[in-house]
Amino acid sequence: MELRPYQEESKSAVFKEWNEGKNKTLLVLPTGCGKTIVFAKVTEECVKKGERVLILAHRAELLQQAADKIYKTTGLKSALEKAGSSCLDSFYRVVVGSVQTLMRQKRLDQFDRDYFDTIIIDEAHHCLSPSYQNVLNHFDNSKVLGVTATPDRGDKQNLGKVFDSLAYEYTLPKAIKEGYLCPIKAQTIPLKIDISGVGTQAGDFKAGDIDTALDPYLYKIADEMAGVCKNRKTVVFLPLVKTSKKFCDILNLMGFRAAEVNGESGDREEILKDFEDNKYNVLCNSMLLTEGWDCPDVDCVIVLRPTKVRGLYCQMVGRGTRLSPDTGKKELLLLDFLWNTERHELYRPANLICESQEVAEQMTKNIAEACGPVDIEEAEQQASEDVVAQREEALAKQLEEMKKRKRKLVDPLQFEMSIQAEDLSSYVPAFGWEMMPPSDKQRTALEKLGILPDEIDNAGKAAKLLDRMAKRKSEGLTTPKQIRFLEGKGFSHVGRWQFDDASKMIARIASNGWRVPRGVDPQTYNPELGE
Repeated sequence: MELRPYQEESKSAVFKEWNEGKNKTLLVLPTGCGKTIVFAKVTEECVKKGERVLILAHRAELLQQAADKIYKTTGLKSALEKAGSSCLDSFYRVVVGSVQTLMRQKRLDQFDRDYFDTIIIDEAHHCLSPSYQNVLNHFDNSKVLGVTATPDRGDKQNLGKVFDSLAYEYTLPKAIKEGYLCPIKAQTIPLKIDISGVGTQAGDFKAGDIDTALDPYLYKIADEMAGVCKNRKTVVFLPLVKTSKKFCDILNLMGFRAAEVNGESGDREEILKDFEDNKYNVLCNSMLLTEGWDCPDVDCVIVLRPTKVRGLYCQMVGRGTRLSPDTGKKELLLLDFLWNTERHELYRPANLICESQEVAEQMTKNIAEACGPVDIEEAEQQASEDVVAQREEALAKQLEEMKKRKRKLVDPLQFEMSIQAEDLSSYVPAFGWEMMPPSDKQRTALEKLGILPDEIDNAGKAAKLLDRMAKRKSEGLTTPKQIRFLEGKGFSHVGRWQFDDASKMIARIASNGWRVPRGVDPQTYNPELGE
């Protein structure tokens, strides 16, 4: 099988990290971009070198998928390490193993610590759990590759605790742009769902609280779905199994062909097969289908399990991002709602593509105001432009306000020259506290007295200025604002004037339409003589 360019790059990047001594490295590919194919090819290269490889996963479906994909891609067969099956009697160089089985010390003790040369962890965002750590600690000399579409966890633990490096990351926007995943269109349904009272646990919303908050809206949601996705193949994610079952019944009453699947469904495989064969057009589940299930022609995803966890949100959306040109699929429709929450942030369609939270918020607002589905790449571009425009507008206002402020305030050097204060203009700070920047209190006091504080760079100068102005006030001398105004009209040596004399002249100018009165020469005017 010929790898796609990014798959070939990612495979090469993994071996580069290992060759450089970074024995535990991470590979991030979006859902639908063939991460299993990549690690199958990595496995093949390792086996060619005579190595024994363990593929480690936490669900039976993932183990079977890995074994099937490795065989189809490379021709290599795999031994199974799970429950009653053991790889110890097998001559196969590849082992697919259940972490729940291998985590047990009794099971681990059957293996030498160097039994596996390489360990590949599928859905590696789970590997911080004690079960994975037990296995990795036992085989502590093995090279490790973690593969995931979602490198962050709900409990915010850092995967850097396990991995030495990130070998390669392929992003969702790039995969869409290069044509390896389908375009995504987001649409906000104008239904406000109040989740403001929902609590959190282990870094995410409590499923039980979401269920309680969501229940009153189920009929309205089904009614809205009838208007936008009746003819689409839809997967709905809900918080609890009982809600999933209830919503499935409501959809069938509304004329949908809906089915529900959960971990206890005895006919789960049959239901999933019937959905793939279009016997049903809606599949409801409570978080069962976030990993290890693919149905490429799904073209609508509805997340009725709001989450604060980016990885979980991406997993849900990823059920519909695969290409399926043979079925006429053109894009994925991602339905969002007006989630009313004041205390919590939650992931929305914008967070799939936006790096900036500011842009994401603007994009979410724009999508909500649109009348129909919006392509998320186009929406991100528009939101970015909107944010830039808003920043420029805010900056222009800020600059205008600063200009107005500066027009009202006196430059400290101008003030010092006006009052002939050589001790201020030549001041050099000597002590540590004097060299510190002016405090907020000093800056506020200076501005209140009419001095522009931006030009004063140390606390000592600010203190001296404040002391001088306090002394001038007690002596009844002019203020900085009076000096600036009168000197602006051409008067000289205003710094030596009395406060009252300056006030009288300003009043005369004001009553004369803000012009200097006839017969007054600003250059020669002496307030003591009145001429």
